[in-house]
Amino acid sequence: MTKPKIYNKITFQITSFYFIASLIAIILMGFILYNSFFYIELNKDLEDTKIGVEKSGSYVELYVDKLKVISNILIKNNETIKYLTGKESVEPTRNLNFLLNNTIESDSSIKSIIIVGKDGRLISNEKKLNMSMSSDMMMEQWYVNAIHSNNMPILTKARMQNFSMDKDNWVISISQEIRDIKGNNLGVLLIDVRYKIVDNFLNDLNLGDKDYVFILNDINEVVYHKDKNYFVSPKLQDNLIKQSKMQMGYDKKKKMVIQSYKIKNTDWTLFGVSSLNELQVMRKNLMETVVVISIVFLSIIAYSGSYFAGRITRPIAKLEEAMRNIEDDFTPVVLDEKGCYEVLSLATHFNNMIKRIKTLLEEIIQKEKYLRTSELNALHSQINPHFLYNTLDTIAWMAEFKDTPKVVSLTKALAQFFRLSLNGGNEITTVFNEIEHIKQYLYIQQQRYGDKLSCEINYDDNISKEKILKIIIQPIVENAIYHGIRQVDRKGIILINVKKEGKDIIFTIRDNGNGFDLSILKSEKSTKDIKLGGVGIKNVDKRIKLYYGEEYGVNIESIIGVGTTVYIRVCTEKA
Repeated sequence: MTKPKIYNKITFQITSFYFIASLIAIILMGFILYNSFFYIELNKDLEDTKIGVEKSGSYVELYVDKLKVISNILIKNNETIKYLTGKESVEPTRNLNFLLNNTIESDSSIKSIIIVGKDGRLISNEKKLNMSMSSDMMMEQWYVNAIHSNNMPILTKARMQNFSMDKDNWVISISQEIRDIKGNNLGVLLIDVRYKIVDNFLNDLNLGDKDYVFILNDINEVVYHKDKNYFVSPKLQDNLIKQSKMQMGYDKKKKMVIQSYKIKNTDWTLFGVSSLNELQVMRKNLMETVVVISIVFLSIIAYSGSYFAGRITRPIAKLEEAMRNIEDDFTPVVLDEKGCYEVLSLATHFNNMIKRIKTLLEEIIQKEKYLRTSELNALHSQINPHFLYNTLDTIAWMAEFKDTPKVVSLTKALAQFFRLSLNGGNEITTVFNEIEHIKQYLYIQQQRYGDKLSCEINYDDNISKEKILKIIIQPIVENAIYHGIRQVDRKGIILINVKKEGKDIIFTIRDNGNGFDLSILKSEKSTKDIKLGGVGIKNVDKRIKLYYGEEYGVNIESIIGVGTTVYIRVCTEKA
Protein backbone atom coordinates (compact mmCIF):
# COMPACT_ATOMS: atom_id res chain seq x y z
CA MET A 1 0.00 0.00 0.00
CA THR A 2 1.45 3.30 -1.09
CA LYS A 3 2.18 5.99 1.40
CA PRO A 4 -0.89 8.23 1.67
CA LYS A 5 -0.81 11.85 0.75
CA ILE A 6 -0.78 14.21 3.68
CA TYR A 7 -4.29 15.41 2.89
CA ASN A 8 -5.54 11.81 3.01
CA LYS A 9 -4.34 11.30 6.56
CA ILE A 10 -7.02 11.23 9.23
CA THR A 11 -4.94 13.57 11.35
CA PHE A 12 -4.87 16.17 8.60
CA GLN A 13 -8.56 15.76 7.76
CA ILE A 14 -9.70 15.95 11.36
CA THR A 15 -7.45 18.92 12.03
CA SER A 16 -8.58 20.72 8.85
CA PHE A 17 -12.26 20.09 9.53
CA TYR A 18 -11.83 21.10 13.17
CA PHE A 19 -10.03 24.30 12.18
CA ILE A 20 -12.54 25.32 9.48
CA ALA A 21 -15.55 24.51 11.62
CA SER A 22 -14.05 26.41 14.55
CA LEU A 23 -13.25 29.36 12.31
CA ILE A 24 -16.83 29.55 11.09
CA ALA A 25 -18.17 29.15 14.63
CA ILE A 26 -15.87 31.87 16.00
CA ILE A 27 -16.81 34.27 13.21
CA LEU A 28 -20.51 33.57 13.71
CA MET A 29 -20.25 33.80 17.50
CA GLY A 30 -18.19 36.97 17.29
CA PHE A 31 -20.79 38.51 14.98
CA ILE A 32 -23.62 37.49 17.30
CA LEU A 33 -21.84 38.67 20.44
CA TYR A 34 -20.82 41.92 18.81
CA ASN A 35 -24.37 42.74 17.72
CA SER A 36 -25.90 41.45 20.93
CA PHE A 37 -23.70 43.60 23.17
CA PHE A 38 -24.15 46.57 20.89
CA TYR A 39 -27.94 46.40 20.84
CA ILE A 40 -28.16 45.55 24.51
CA GLU A 41 -26.16 48.69 25.30
CA LEU A 42 -28.16 50.69 22.77
CA ASN A 43 -31.48 49.56 24.27
CA LYS A 44 -30.12 50.35 27.72
CA ASP A 45 -29.21 53.87 26.59
CA LEU A 46 -32.65 54.25 25.00
CA GLU A 47 -34.38 53.09 28.16
CA ASP A 48 -32.16 55.16 30.48
CA THR A 49 -32.73 58.27 28.38
CA LYS A 50 -36.49 57.72 28.29
CA ILE A 51 -36.73 56.99 32.02
CA GLY A 52 -34.56 60.01 32.85
CA VAL A 53 -36.64 62.34 30.66
CA GLU A 54 -39.95 61.00 32.00
CA LYS A 55 -38.75 61.24 35.60
CA SER A 56 -37.58 64.83 35.22
CA GLY A 57 -40.76 65.75 33.35
CA SER A 58 -42.88 64.28 36.14
CA TYR A 59 -40.98 66.39 38.69
CA VAL A 60 -41.85 69.53 36.71
CA GLU A 61 -45.49 68.35 36.47
CA LEU A 62 -45.65 67.87 40.23
CA TYR A 63 -44.41 71.39 40.81
CA VAL A 64 -46.94 72.73 38.29
CA ASP A 65 -49.70 70.93 40.21
CA LYS A 66 -48.45 72.51 43.44
CA LEU A 67 -48.50 75.98 41.88
CA LYS A 68 -52.02 75.29 40.62
CA VAL A 69 -53.13 74.51 44.18
CA ILE A 70 -51.49 77.71 45.48
CA SER A 71 -53.07 79.74 42.68
CA ASN A 72 -56.56 78.32 43.32
CA ILE A 73 -56.28 79.01 47.04
CA LEU A 74 -55.26 82.63 46.44
CA ILE A 75 -57.96 83.46 43.86
CA LYS A 76 -60.72 81.94 46.01
CA ASN A 77 -59.56 83.49 49.28
CA ASN A 78 -62.06 85.83 50.92
CA GLU A 79 -59.40 88.51 51.46
CA THR A 80 -58.65 88.53 47.72
CA ILE A 81 -62.32 88.81 46.76
CA LYS A 82 -62.89 91.47 49.42
CA TYR A 83 -59.93 93.50 48.16
CA LEU A 84 -61.05 93.40 44.52
CA THR A 85 -64.79 93.92 45.07
CA GLY A 86 -64.82 96.49 47.87
CA LYS A 87 -63.34 99.88 48.27
CA GLU A 88 -59.72 99.82 49.21
CA SER A 89 -59.17 99.97 52.97
CA VAL A 90 -56.31 99.37 55.36
CA GLU A 91 -57.62 96.09 56.83
CA PRO A 92 -58.15 94.05 53.61
CA THR A 93 -54.82 95.25 52.26
CA ARG A 94 -52.99 94.31 55.46
CA ASN A 95 -54.61 90.85 55.58
CA LEU A 96 -53.94 90.21 51.91
CA ASN A 97 -50.31 91.27 52.24
CA PHE A 98 -49.98 88.89 55.17
CA LEU A 99 -51.42 86.05 53.04
CA LEU A 100 -49.09 86.79 50.13
CA ASN A 101 -46.02 86.92 52.37
CA ASN A 102 -46.95 83.64 54.08
CA THR A 103 -47.43 81.99 50.70
CA ILE A 104 -44.03 83.13 49.47
CA GLU A 105 -42.35 82.05 52.71
CA SER A 106 -43.84 78.56 52.28
CA ASP A 107 -42.07 78.13 48.92
CA SER A 108 -38.67 79.72 48.41
CA SER A 109 -38.93 79.27 44.64
CA ILE A 110 -41.75 81.85 44.40
CA LYS A 111 -40.21 85.25 43.73
CA SER A 112 -43.31 87.41 43.66
CA ILE A 113 -47.13 87.33 43.74
CA ILE A 114 -49.13 90.12 42.12
CA ILE A 115 -52.90 90.70 42.25
CA VAL A 116 -54.21 93.20 39.68
CA GLY A 117 -57.84 94.37 39.72
CA LYS A 118 -59.76 95.14 36.54
CA ASP A 119 -59.91 98.78 37.67
CA GLY A 120 -56.11 98.97 37.94
CA ARG A 121 -55.69 98.45 41.66
CA LEU A 122 -52.62 96.37 42.46
CA ILE A 123 -51.09 94.59 45.42
CA SER A 124 -47.83 92.63 45.56
CA ASN A 125 -44.97 91.62 47.82
CA GLU A 126 -42.64 93.56 45.48
CA LYS A 127 -42.43 97.31 45.87
CA LYS A 128 -41.10 98.18 42.43
CA LEU A 129 -43.04 96.70 39.52
CA ASN A 130 -42.54 97.45 35.85
CA MET A 131 -45.98 96.67 34.41
CA SER A 132 -48.31 98.31 31.93
CA MET A 133 -51.31 99.54 33.97
CA SER A 134 -54.47 101.64 33.41
CA SER A 135 -57.82 102.33 35.08
CA ASP A 136 -59.45 99.97 32.58
CA MET A 137 -57.24 96.91 32.42
CA MET A 138 -59.24 95.53 29.49
CA MET A 139 -57.16 97.94 27.41
CA GLU A 140 -53.98 96.05 28.35
CA GLN A 141 -53.20 93.07 26.08
CA TRP A 142 -51.38 91.05 28.73
CA TYR A 143 -54.40 91.38 31.02
CA VAL A 144 -56.81 90.23 28.29
CA ASN A 145 -54.58 87.23 27.52
CA ALA A 146 -54.65 86.24 31.19
CA ILE A 147 -58.46 86.31 31.55
CA HIS A 148 -58.89 84.27 28.36
CA SER A 149 -56.87 81.37 29.75
CA ASN A 150 -59.89 79.10 30.45
CA ASN A 151 -59.59 79.84 34.18
CA MET A 152 -56.50 77.61 34.45
CA PRO A 153 -52.91 78.53 35.37
CA ILE A 154 -50.91 79.19 32.24
CA LEU A 155 -47.14 78.69 32.12
CA THR A 156 -45.35 80.95 29.68
CA LYS A 157 -41.80 81.07 28.40
CA ALA A 158 -39.15 82.28 30.86
CA ARG A 159 -39.83 86.04 31.22
CA MET A 160 -36.34 87.45 30.97
CA GLN A 161 -36.90 91.16 31.65
CA ASN A 162 -33.77 93.23 31.18
CA PHE A 163 -32.20 90.10 29.69
CA SER A 164 -28.87 89.09 31.15
CA MET A 165 -26.88 85.88 31.11
CA ASP A 166 -27.50 85.48 34.84
CA LYS A 167 -30.18 82.80 35.27
CA ASP A 168 -30.79 83.94 38.86
CA ASN A 169 -32.74 86.91 37.45
CA TRP A 170 -34.99 84.79 35.21
CA VAL A 171 -38.53 83.90 36.21
CA ILE A 172 -41.44 81.83 34.92
CA SER A 173 -44.71 83.75 34.91
CA ILE A 174 -48.02 82.09 35.77
CA SER A 175 -51.33 83.89 35.42
CA GLN A 176 -54.94 83.06 36.38
CA GLU A 177 -58.16 85.02 36.19
CA ILE A 178 -59.96 85.96 39.42
CA ARG A 179 -63.76 85.81 39.25
CA ASP A 180 -66.65 86.45 41.63
CA ILE A 181 -69.33 83.85 42.41
CA LYS A 182 -71.28 84.96 39.31
CA GLY A 183 -68.30 84.37 37.07
CA ASN A 184 -67.56 88.05 36.46
CA ASN A 185 -63.97 89.15 36.07
CA LEU A 186 -62.51 90.81 39.15
CA GLY A 187 -58.84 90.76 38.32
CA VAL A 188 -55.80 88.63 37.54
CA LEU A 189 -53.35 86.74 39.76
CA LEU A 190 -49.71 86.69 38.62
CA ILE A 191 -47.09 84.41 40.21
CA ASP A 192 -43.42 84.73 39.27
CA VAL A 193 -41.45 81.55 39.99
CA ARG A 194 -37.68 81.55 39.92
CA TYR A 195 -36.34 79.95 36.79
CA LYS A 196 -33.80 78.16 38.96
CA ILE A 197 -36.47 75.65 40.12
CA VAL A 198 -36.71 74.22 36.58
CA ASP A 199 -32.94 74.42 36.25
CA ASN A 200 -32.59 72.36 39.44
CA PHE A 201 -35.02 69.70 38.19
CA LEU A 202 -33.17 69.20 34.91
CA ASN A 203 -29.56 70.28 35.45
CA ASP A 204 -28.55 67.03 37.15
CA LEU A 205 -30.41 64.69 34.78
CA ASN A 206 -28.07 61.73 34.38
CA LEU A 207 -27.74 61.09 30.63
CA GLY A 208 -24.00 61.28 29.99
CA ASP A 209 -21.05 63.66 29.87
CA LYS A 210 -21.86 64.99 26.39
CA ASP A 211 -25.64 64.55 26.54
CA TYR A 212 -28.19 67.23 27.31
CA VAL A 213 -31.88 68.09 27.69
CA PHE A 214 -33.88 71.05 26.50
CA ILE A 215 -37.48 72.33 26.59
CA LEU A 216 -39.41 73.97 23.75
CA ASN A 217 -42.89 75.44 23.93
CA ASP A 218 -45.61 75.01 21.29
CA ILE A 219 -44.24 77.87 19.17
CA ASN A 220 -40.70 76.44 19.25
CA GLU A 221 -39.28 78.96 21.70
CA VAL A 222 -36.47 77.77 23.96
CA VAL A 223 -37.69 77.44 27.54
CA TYR A 224 -34.77 75.50 29.00
CA HIS A 225 -31.23 74.54 28.05
CA LYS A 226 -28.21 74.14 30.30
CA ASP A 227 -26.16 76.30 27.94
CA LYS A 228 -27.40 79.91 28.15
CA ASN A 229 -26.13 80.66 24.63
CA TYR A 230 -29.13 78.79 23.21
CA PHE A 231 -31.37 81.63 24.42
CA VAL A 232 -29.58 84.25 22.30
CA SER A 233 -28.25 82.36 19.26
CA PRO A 234 -30.80 81.82 16.42
CA LYS A 235 -28.49 79.24 14.86
CA LEU A 236 -28.35 77.15 18.03
CA GLN A 237 -32.12 77.50 18.44
CA ASP A 238 -32.67 76.22 14.88
CA ASN A 239 -30.57 73.16 15.72
CA LEU A 240 -32.83 72.41 18.70
CA ILE A 241 -35.96 72.82 16.57
CA LYS A 242 -34.56 70.38 13.98
CA GLN A 243 -33.78 67.88 16.72
CA SER A 244 -37.29 68.22 18.13
CA LYS A 245 -38.74 67.24 14.74
CA MET A 246 -36.59 64.10 14.49
CA GLN A 247 -38.14 60.69 14.93
CA MET A 248 -37.96 59.75 18.59
CA GLY A 249 -35.60 56.91 19.48
CA TYR A 250 -32.31 55.97 17.80
CA ASP A 251 -31.22 57.81 14.65
CA LYS A 252 -28.71 55.66 12.76
CA LYS A 253 -27.55 58.49 10.47
CA LYS A 254 -26.84 60.99 13.23
CA LYS A 255 -25.92 58.23 15.71
CA MET A 256 -27.88 59.75 18.55
CA VAL A 257 -30.83 58.95 20.78
CA ILE A 258 -33.58 61.50 21.36
CA GLN A 259 -36.62 61.10 23.62
CA SER A 260 -39.45 63.54 24.33
CA TYR A 261 -41.97 64.07 27.13
CA LYS A 262 -45.00 66.37 26.96
CA ILE A 263 -45.32 68.18 30.31
CA LYS A 264 -48.97 68.28 31.37
CA ASN A 265 -50.76 71.58 32.08
CA THR A 266 -48.12 73.46 30.08
CA ASP A 267 -47.25 74.05 26.44
CA TRP A 268 -43.77 72.62 27.08
CA THR A 269 -42.13 69.53 25.62
CA LEU A 270 -39.00 68.11 27.28
CA PHE A 271 -36.39 66.53 24.99
CA GLY A 272 -33.43 64.37 26.07
CA VAL A 273 -30.53 63.89 23.63
CA SER A 274 -27.84 61.22 24.00
CA SER A 275 -24.90 61.38 21.57
CA LEU A 276 -23.91 57.74 22.25
CA ASN A 277 -20.22 58.61 22.45
CA GLU A 278 -19.69 55.95 25.09
CA LEU A 279 -21.52 53.45 22.90
CA GLN A 280 -19.23 54.18 19.95
CA VAL A 281 -16.14 53.72 22.13
CA MET A 282 -17.58 50.46 23.45
CA ARG A 283 -18.31 49.36 19.89
CA LYS A 284 -14.73 49.96 18.81
CA ASN A 285 -13.27 48.22 21.86
CA LEU A 286 -15.63 45.31 21.39
CA MET A 287 -14.57 44.89 17.77
CA GLU A 288 -10.89 44.91 18.73
CA THR A 289 -11.53 42.43 21.54
CA VAL A 290 -13.44 40.05 19.27
CA VAL A 291 -10.63 40.14 16.67
CA VAL A 292 -7.88 39.53 19.24
CA ILE A 293 -9.80 36.73 20.96
CA SER A 294 -10.58 35.13 17.59
CA ILE A 295 -6.89 35.10 16.60
CA VAL A 296 -5.86 33.63 19.95
CA PHE A 297 -8.55 30.97 19.85
CA LEU A 298 -7.82 30.04 16.25
CA SER A 299 -4.13 29.62 17.06
CA ILE A 300 -4.99 27.39 20.02
CA ILE A 301 -7.52 25.46 17.95
CA ALA A 302 -5.06 24.89 15.10
CA TYR A 303 -2.46 23.50 17.47
CA SER A 304 -4.78 21.49 19.70
CA GLY A 305 -6.67 20.06 16.72
CA SER A 306 -3.45 18.75 15.19
CA TYR A 307 -2.26 17.40 18.52
CA PHE A 308 -5.36 15.67 19.75
CA ALA A 309 -6.31 14.27 16.34
CA GLY A 310 -3.27 11.96 16.54
CA ARG A 311 -4.18 10.85 20.08
CA ILE A 312 -7.61 9.43 19.29
CA THR A 313 -7.76 5.82 20.40
CA ARG A 314 -10.27 3.10 21.04
CA PRO A 315 -10.91 4.06 24.70
CA ILE A 316 -12.87 6.99 23.30
CA ALA A 317 -15.70 4.62 22.45
CA LYS A 318 -15.70 3.21 25.97
CA LEU A 319 -15.68 6.71 27.37
CA GLU A 320 -18.61 7.65 25.15
CA GLU A 321 -20.54 4.55 26.29
CA ALA A 322 -19.86 5.30 29.93
CA MET A 323 -20.91 8.92 29.47
CA ARG A 324 -24.35 7.99 28.19
CA ASN A 325 -25.50 7.66 31.77
CA ILE A 326 -24.95 11.40 32.18
CA GLU A 327 -28.24 12.01 30.37
CA ASP A 328 -30.16 10.35 33.22
CA ASP A 329 -27.99 11.13 36.20
CA PHE A 330 -24.72 12.85 37.11
CA THR A 331 -22.90 9.55 37.49
CA PRO A 332 -19.07 9.63 37.45
CA VAL A 333 -17.29 7.86 34.57
CA VAL A 334 -15.26 4.75 35.48
CA LEU A 335 -12.64 3.53 32.96
CA ASP A 336 -10.01 0.82 32.91
CA GLU A 337 -6.75 2.29 34.15
CA LYS A 338 -4.97 0.55 31.28
CA GLY A 339 -6.63 2.85 28.80
CA CYS A 340 -4.78 5.70 27.11
CA TYR A 341 -3.61 8.55 29.30
CA GLU A 342 -5.54 11.23 27.45
CA VAL A 343 -8.87 9.48 27.85
CA LEU A 344 -8.18 8.72 31.52
CA SER A 345 -7.29 12.35 32.07
CA LEU A 346 -10.45 13.41 30.28
CA ALA A 347 -12.50 11.09 32.48
CA THR A 348 -10.88 12.49 35.62
CA HIS A 349 -11.64 16.06 34.58
CA PHE A 350 -15.13 15.07 33.61
CA ASN A 351 -15.76 13.57 37.03
CA ASN A 352 -14.41 16.70 38.66
CA MET A 353 -16.73 18.71 36.46
CA ILE A 354 -19.71 16.59 37.56
CA LYS A 355 -18.89 17.32 41.19
CA ARG A 356 -18.50 21.01 40.42
CA ILE A 357 -21.81 21.08 38.52
CA LYS A 358 -23.60 19.52 41.47
CA THR A 359 -22.08 22.13 43.77
CA LEU A 360 -22.99 24.95 41.38
CA LEU A 361 -26.57 23.67 41.02
CA GLU A 362 -26.96 23.73 44.78
CA GLU A 363 -25.52 27.25 44.88
CA ILE A 364 -27.86 28.34 42.09
CA ILE A 365 -30.88 27.02 43.99
CA GLN A 366 -29.85 29.00 47.07
CA LYS A 367 -29.13 32.10 44.99
CA GLU A 368 -32.53 31.84 43.28
CA LYS A 369 -34.20 31.79 46.68
CA TYR A 370 -32.15 34.81 47.74
CA LEU A 371 -32.85 36.66 44.47
CA ARG A 372 -36.56 35.95 44.78
CA THR A 373 -36.60 37.43 48.29
CA SER A 374 -34.48 40.40 47.16
CA GLU A 375 -36.74 41.06 44.17
CA LEU A 376 -39.84 40.99 46.37
CA ASN A 377 -38.20 43.45 48.77
CA ALA A 378 -37.18 45.68 45.85
CA LEU A 379 -40.72 45.70 44.49
CA HIS A 380 -42.09 46.59 47.94
CA SER A 381 -39.63 49.49 48.15
CA GLN A 382 -41.10 51.10 45.02
CA ILE A 383 -44.05 52.62 46.92
CA ASN A 384 -44.69 55.98 45.30
CA PRO A 385 -43.23 58.80 47.42
CA HIS A 386 -45.58 61.27 45.72
CA PHE A 387 -48.46 60.09 47.95
CA LEU A 388 -46.44 60.97 51.06
CA TYR A 389 -45.40 64.29 49.50
CA ASN A 390 -48.98 65.24 48.60
CA THR A 391 -50.33 64.20 52.00
CA LEU A 392 -47.68 66.18 53.88
CA ASP A 393 -48.36 69.12 51.58
CA THR A 394 -52.09 68.88 52.44
CA ILE A 395 -51.27 68.71 56.17
CA ALA A 396 -49.01 71.75 55.82
CA TRP A 397 -51.77 73.77 54.17
CA MET A 398 -54.29 72.69 56.81
CA ALA A 399 -51.84 73.78 59.48
CA GLU A 400 -51.30 77.04 57.62
CA PHE A 401 -55.02 77.74 57.86
CA LYS A 402 -55.09 76.49 61.50
CA ASP A 403 -57.43 73.55 60.85
CA THR A 404 -56.04 71.69 63.88
CA PRO A 405 -58.59 68.84 64.12
CA LYS A 406 -58.04 67.80 60.51
CA VAL A 407 -54.27 68.12 60.88
CA VAL A 408 -54.38 65.75 63.87
CA SER A 409 -56.71 63.20 62.23
CA LEU A 410 -54.83 63.26 58.94
CA THR A 411 -51.46 62.87 60.67
CA LYS A 412 -52.74 59.91 62.69
CA ALA A 413 -54.13 58.28 59.55
CA LEU A 414 -50.81 58.77 57.75
CA ALA A 415 -48.87 57.29 60.69
CA GLN A 416 -51.20 54.29 60.83
CA PHE A 417 -50.94 53.88 57.03
CA PHE A 418 -47.14 53.62 57.09
CA ARG A 419 -47.14 51.46 60.23
CA LEU A 420 -49.29 48.93 58.39
CA SER A 421 -47.14 49.35 55.26
CA LEU A 422 -43.94 48.51 57.14
CA ASN A 423 -45.58 45.66 59.09
CA GLY A 424 -42.45 45.16 61.18
CA GLY A 425 -40.41 44.35 58.09
CA ASN A 426 -42.54 41.30 57.25
CA GLU A 427 -43.84 40.83 53.70
CA ILE A 428 -46.85 38.87 55.00
CA THR A 429 -49.87 40.47 56.68
CA THR A 430 -53.48 39.53 57.44
CA VAL A 431 -56.65 40.33 55.52
CA PHE A 432 -57.73 42.52 58.44
CA ASN A 433 -54.51 44.57 58.38
CA GLU A 434 -54.65 44.89 54.60
CA ILE A 435 -58.22 46.21 54.84
CA GLU A 436 -57.20 48.59 57.66
CA HIS A 437 -54.30 49.76 55.48
CA ILE A 438 -56.61 50.66 52.59
CA LYS A 439 -59.10 52.30 54.98
CA GLN A 440 -56.38 54.68 56.20
CA TYR A 441 -55.38 55.42 52.62
CA LEU A 442 -58.97 56.13 51.53
CA TYR A 443 -59.52 58.35 54.58
CA ILE A 444 -56.50 60.45 53.60
CA GLN A 445 -57.68 60.68 49.99
CA GLN A 446 -61.21 61.64 51.06
CA GLN A 447 -59.74 64.56 53.01
CA ARG A 448 -58.15 65.74 49.74
CA TYR A 449 -61.05 65.06 47.38
CA GLY A 450 -63.96 65.65 49.74
CA ASP A 451 -67.40 64.73 48.37
CA LYS A 452 -65.90 63.72 45.01
CA LEU A 453 -64.83 60.37 46.47
CA SER A 454 -66.76 57.71 48.39
CA CYS A 455 -65.95 54.10 49.13
CA GLU A 456 -67.45 50.86 50.45
CA ILE A 457 -65.60 47.81 51.78
CA ASN A 458 -67.25 44.41 52.29
CA TYR A 459 -65.60 41.28 53.64
CA ASP A 460 -66.36 38.32 55.90
CA ASP A 461 -64.91 38.56 59.40
CA ASN A 462 -64.17 34.83 59.24
CA ILE A 463 -61.29 35.48 56.84
CA SER A 464 -59.86 38.50 58.66
CA LYS A 465 -56.99 36.45 60.13
CA GLU A 466 -56.01 34.79 56.85
CA LYS A 467 -52.41 35.60 55.92
CA ILE A 468 -51.62 37.19 52.56
CA LEU A 469 -48.92 39.23 50.81
CA LYS A 470 -49.02 42.86 51.98
CA ILE A 471 -49.74 46.05 49.99
CA ILE A 472 -51.67 44.54 47.08
CA ILE A 473 -54.92 46.55 47.32
CA GLN A 474 -53.62 50.10 47.88
CA PRO A 475 -51.74 50.41 44.55
CA ILE A 476 -54.88 49.29 42.67
CA VAL A 477 -57.07 51.81 44.54
CA GLU A 478 -54.48 54.53 43.94
CA ASN A 479 -54.62 53.78 40.22
CA ALA A 480 -58.44 53.93 40.31
CA ILE A 481 -58.33 57.39 41.90
CA TYR A 482 -55.55 58.98 39.86
CA HIS A 483 -56.26 57.45 36.46
CA GLY A 484 -60.00 56.82 36.67
CA ILE A 485 -62.05 58.85 39.14
CA ARG A 486 -59.97 62.03 38.99
CA GLN A 487 -60.63 62.32 35.24
CA VAL A 488 -64.45 62.31 35.44
CA ASP A 489 -66.89 64.99 36.57
CA ARG A 490 -69.26 62.65 38.46
CA LYS A 491 -68.83 61.53 42.06
CA GLY A 492 -66.21 58.80 42.31
CA ILE A 493 -67.19 55.50 43.94
CA ILE A 494 -64.84 52.67 44.89
CA LEU A 495 -66.26 49.28 45.95
CA ILE A 496 -63.98 46.67 47.56
CA ASN A 497 -65.20 43.11 48.14
CA VAL A 498 -63.22 40.23 49.64
CA LYS A 499 -64.27 36.58 49.51
CA LYS A 500 -62.69 33.17 49.93
CA GLU A 501 -62.96 30.41 47.34
CA GLY A 502 -61.45 27.20 48.63
CA LYS A 503 -57.83 27.94 49.48
CA ASP A 504 -57.85 31.19 47.47
CA ILE A 505 -58.85 34.71 48.47
CA ILE A 506 -60.19 37.03 45.78
CA PHE A 507 -60.16 40.82 46.14
CA THR A 508 -62.48 42.76 43.81
CA ILE A 509 -61.85 46.50 43.38
CA ARG A 510 -64.46 48.27 41.26
CA ASP A 511 -64.57 52.00 40.35
CA ASN A 512 -66.84 54.18 38.22
CA GLY A 513 -63.97 56.12 36.72
CA ASN A 514 -62.98 56.87 33.16
CA GLY A 515 -61.98 53.30 32.23
CA PHE A 516 -59.46 52.46 29.51
CA ASP A 517 -58.88 50.31 26.45
CA LEU A 518 -57.75 46.86 27.61
CA SER A 519 -55.89 46.29 24.34
CA ILE A 520 -53.06 48.55 25.51
CA LEU A 521 -52.27 46.00 28.22
CA LYS A 522 -51.17 43.62 25.45
CA SER A 523 -48.75 46.14 23.96
CA GLU A 524 -45.08 46.34 24.83
CA LYS A 525 -45.60 49.66 26.59
CA SER A 526 -48.51 48.53 28.73
CA THR A 527 -46.56 48.81 31.98
CA LYS A 528 -45.71 52.40 31.19
CA ASP A 529 -49.16 53.39 29.92
CA ILE A 530 -51.05 52.02 32.94
CA LYS A 531 -49.38 53.01 36.18
CA LEU A 532 -50.57 52.62 39.73
CA GLY A 533 -49.34 55.91 41.18
CA GLY A 534 -45.70 54.85 40.79
CA VAL A 535 -46.16 51.09 41.43
CA GLY A 536 -47.45 49.67 38.15
CA ILE A 537 -49.98 46.89 37.54
CA LYS A 538 -47.07 44.78 36.39
CA ASN A 539 -45.38 45.40 39.75
CA VAL A 540 -48.36 44.15 41.77
CA ASP A 541 -48.94 41.22 39.43
CA LYS A 542 -45.26 40.31 39.45
CA ARG A 543 -45.01 40.36 43.25
CA ILE A 544 -48.00 38.03 43.53
CA LYS A 545 -46.66 35.65 40.87
CA LEU A 546 -43.22 35.63 42.45
CA TYR A 547 -44.67 34.62 45.79
CA TYR A 548 -47.68 32.44 44.90
CA GLY A 549 -46.99 31.19 41.38
CA GLU A 550 -48.08 31.94 37.81
CA GLU A 551 -51.71 30.91 38.37
CA TYR A 552 -52.20 33.84 40.75
CA GLY A 553 -52.07 37.57 40.08
CA VAL A 554 -54.14 40.47 38.71
CA ASN A 555 -56.96 40.43 36.12
CA ILE A 556 -58.63 43.55 34.77
CA GLU A 557 -62.00 44.37 33.21
CA SER A 558 -62.67 47.90 31.98
CA ILE A 559 -65.26 49.77 29.93
CA ILE A 560 -64.36 53.25 28.70
CA GLY A 561 -66.63 55.84 30.30
CA VAL A 562 -68.13 53.32 32.75
CA GLY A 563 -65.32 52.16 35.00
CA THR A 564 -62.79 49.45 35.80
CA THR A 565 -62.89 46.24 37.83
CA VAL A 566 -59.68 44.62 39.08
CA TYR A 567 -59.54 41.06 40.48
CA ILE A 568 -56.64 39.99 42.70
CA ARG A 569 -56.25 36.28 43.46
CA VAL A 570 -53.89 35.04 46.19
CA CYS A 571 -53.49 31.78 48.09
CA THR A 572 -53.75 31.34 51.88
CA GLU A 573 -51.74 28.11 51.95
CA LYS A 574 -48.53 29.69 50.60
CA ALA A 575 -48.57 32.50 53.19
